[in-house]
Amino acid sequence: MTELFGEVISSYSRAQALYDGVLVDVSELAQEAGFVFPVAVTPALHSLLTPTVKDLAKGQDFTGRLWDALYMLSMSIKGALPSRKVAGPGPGQTTFYKLYLVVNGRRRLQELKAICGPGDQGEPVVTVMLPNED
Repeated sequence: MTELFGEVISSYSRAQALYDGVLVDVSELAQEAGFVFPVAVTPALHSLLTPTVKDLAKGQDFTGRLWDALYMLSMSIKGALPSRKVAGPGPGQTTFYKLYLVVNGRRRLQELKAICGPGDQGEPVVTVMLPNED
C-alpha cells in the first residue's frame, strides 16, 4: 500500500488488538444494551470493572459492572445524561461520561471515555476506556 508519505512499514489492526488482548470485545453484552456497532474496552477499564474479592462479597460482578458502564454510555449518547461530547453524533464521536463504581468496597465516581471510530474495514466501532487513554 502506498500512502501520501510513502509505503506503510507496518500496521496494527483492531482484529490484532482484540486477538492480542490489547482490546477486549464486549459486543455481545453491548448489543443487549442497545448498541448496533461492535464495542471493545481497554485492559485498564476491564481491570477496573473486575471486582476484588471484597467487592464480590458485596454482590459485585464483572458482568453487572460492564452492563452499568455500557448502559450509562448509551444513556449519555441518547442525551438522557449529562456528558461532555466532542464532535458530532456517530463515527468520530468522543463521549466522556461518569458512573459510580464500587472499588475495594468503596463507591467512587469514575469518568470514562468512549470513541466511535473506523474499524479495520472503515466500519463504525466503539472503544470504551479511561479518560487518559488514547
